[in-house]
Amino acid sequence: MDLHDFYYDLPEELIAQDPLSDRSSSRLMLLDKNTGEIEHRIFHDIVDFLNSGDCLVINDTKVIPARLIGEKIDTGAAIEVLLLQRKNDLKDTWEVLVKPGKKAKIGAKISFGEGMLVGEVIDIVDEGNRLIQFKYNGIFEEILDQLGQMPLPPYITHKLEDKNRYQTVYARHEGSAAAPTAGLHFTKELLERIEAKGVDIARVTLHVGLGTFRPVKVENILEHHMHSEFYMVNQEAADKINKARANGGRIIAVGTTSTRTLESVAAEDGTIKACSGWTQIFIYPGYKFKAIDCLITNFHLPESTLVMLVSALAGRENVLNAYETAVQEKYRFFSFGDAMFIHG
Repeated sequence: MDLHDFYYDLPEELIAQDPLSDRSSSRLMLLDKNTGEIEHRIFHDIVDFLNSGDCLVINDTKVIPARLIGEKIDTGAAIEVLLLQRKNDLKDTWEVLVKPGKKAKIGAKISFGEGMLVGEVIDIVDEGNRLIQFKYNGIFEEILDQLGQMPLPPYITHKLEDKNRYQTVYARHEGSAAAPTAGLHFTKELLERIEAKGVDIARVTLHVGLGTFRPVKVENILEHHMHSEFYMVNQEAADKINKARANGGRIIAVGTTSTRTLESVAAEDGTIKACSGWTQIFIYPGYKFKAIDCLITNFHLPESTLVMLVSALAGRENVLNAYETAVQEKYRFFSFGDAMFIHG
């Protein structure tokens, strides 16, 4: 399979720059994965397409305000730091992305918020990322909340006025550098209506890394190296998913992150065990899904691993036809854009 097999032409003006005032008023495209048939609805209509006995699986990761703007202590040069992953074996140390990297040699010290937070580069690791050890007074998360900005994807150029709009209403466990964006369409009221219909809601956690935005740079997609992300599935979630499957209900993943979590942990018969770990699962056409039946997702970047994942579920031709239709119908694309429900 070639990278270009997953290309579609997207006019730049269809990239959503701002979230809608009402989360659940996004458009919703219904795509039958078996026939390729398409319908157009509004997201809050999703309730009509969920059945009693189904299990909706959501990713309750929470995005941290991981983008810090600071200055190098000896020269005053501006430096941007993006927190990627906390290193649990080293106190107050994070793997980070630094811009410009040439100013962040080992030993360099960077001040944030006029010294509220000071970081020292202690190592250079894979792909030029740095390890930075921080010093501060107080609670790190509170300082980060005060100084940090949401790490919006590179294709969003507008300033986000409300940090919470790049966060799902059910976000709980801090650790993501990007939002699980399919979940941004849900409101608390909508989730209550779904539960009232007899649909179980299972929470899993996958901390989304910036690798989700990393372009595929190889022509043969099988040579692509997937990034690694941490997941957690507790006993309650496993029980809900297994019960729905045993009783003939559908497992409906909200987002590619929930999908990757479930497909990483599922046994051959689709049952789920409580566990945690790291996944590098790469799902592309030809993959046989074990855990999920349906998927709620946004519209993804051309030639991305996410387009490959939805193509594995619904068929490449069906997906590319749906994307072409979405362009013609002027759907809004990417993180703050409209949604698709792949069913059938």
